[in-house]
Amino acid sequence: MTSPAAVATPVPVTLEVVHETRYDYGAPVSLAHHLAHLQPLADAAQAVHAHTVQIGPTPTYRHAGTDAFGNGCLHFMLAQPHRALVVRATSVVAVAPRFAALRPEASIPWDELAAQLRYVACAPFEPALAFAQPSPYVPRLEALQAWARPSFPAGRPVARAAIELMHRLHAEFRYEARSTQVDTPLAQAFAQRSGVCQDFAHLLAGALRMLGLPARYVSGYLRTEASNGVPHIGADASHAWVQVWAPGTPGVPTDGWLDLDPTNDLVPAADHVRLATGRDYGDVAPLRGVIRGGGRHELTVGVTTRPFHPLPAPGPGVANLMAGQVAR
Repeated sequence: MTSPAAVATPVPVTLEVVHETRYDYGAPVSLAHHLAHLQPLADAAQAVHAHTVQIGPTPTYRHAGTDAFGNGCLHFMLAQPHRALVVRATSVVAVAPRFAALRPEASIPWDELAAQLRYVACAPFEPALAFAQPSPYVPRLEALQAWARPSFPAGRPVARAAIELMHRLHAEFRYEARSTQVDTPLAQAFAQRSGVCQDFAHLLAGALRMLGLPARYVSGYLRTEASNGVPHIGADASHAWVQVWAPGTPGVPTDGWLDLDPTNDLVPAADHVRLATGRDYGDVAPLRGVIRGGGRHELTVGVTTRPFHPLPAPGPGVANLMAGQVAR
């Protein structure tokens, strides 16, 4: 009797991410309060080996904490006048493929899952339900429900249906840099059938929610050079994708969240670094704040995500420059 072939354990890929944001102001800023989501998530499939955030000018106050969704965040304040702000986050992250054994056809029927999430008096609360509700950047949009319906016939497994909807979004919408702004309404992005990764994520999340299914917005990074040689869309910048809740699906982590990248039409493997999850972009913006003064400003953002190659071990008598570099 021939024994079944052994399933290889996914090998993590170690990536270095450098994310620099620069604001140049037309007039001095006398006071600024900022909130940053720049620390990658850490779990069984994503290990953060190093993380530092350098801020110039030096903040008067800074505090690292955790937000309501479990994401690492950094609050900082500048009370001294400044004409520019530079925030540079550097992270070294080991990412393992989480969905190598995915069997979408074996997930729960989508309509059965949606029925389980309907309100029942005195029933136990399901935390995923919070991500089935509208949010500021993803309001209810009836047109999205009508558009999504053909992918969700009665009884179709939720993971299989969601992946088909991702394929359709990628095929029917154009990725077009600078075609939208951060505050472009979801209805406009849907009507013009174009947008950037943020719009694609909001559209897919909105369609899933209109069917009563939980969907989370994911902010993160995409490897600049794809591991399989196929160019990625949305690299060299912050990236965004979606997680659909498909509990009990073989090959999905025990928390039930399955990642889908509609911009690149794929289930993320080891080229995606997860930064934060929330209801929409507003919950997990990499950097936002309130300032006094400043006038008009110019924003410059650069992101590089590449394989990490550690420096050679120092020779005798040379201080280990890596010691003490991890700041969480």
